[in-house]
Parts: sequence; structure tokens; C-alpha cells
Amino acid sequence: MLAPRLARMSPESLPPGSVRSAAEVNEQIRALWLRAGGTLSAQERAEYELLVIEWAAAIRGQVIEAA
Repeated sequence: MLAPRLARMSPESLPPGSVRSAAEVNEQIRALWLRAGGTLSAQERAEYELLVIEWAAAIRGQVIEAA
């Protein structure tokens, strides 16, 4: 389950031009979970939330490009 504050954030809150590909961000998310052993600390949770926001922005950008 995502933290409540994540719901208030949006991909538009990222600075323009800062979006990596969804695949790159997804790889970072997977690496974070592997390093954490499946349980995230508060700091790792914050990093995870930012990565999910970035991933969503990358997906959104891919959908717009495809249209």
C-alpha cells in the first residue's frame, strides 16, 4: 500500500527534463527492494516513493509519445 502523502504527489511535481525511462526507474526500484530484503526503512520508503512518482511520469511520457 502506498503512503498517504504519495497520493498527494503527482508526476507533474518533477522538474521538467528529469524523467528517465520507465525501465531505468523500474530497475532502481527492484534494486532498492533487493538491497532492503523486502522491508524498507523510513529512508528507503521515502526513496521508493520518489522512484514510484518518477516511474509514473516516465510511463505517462511514453503513453503521450505513443499517441
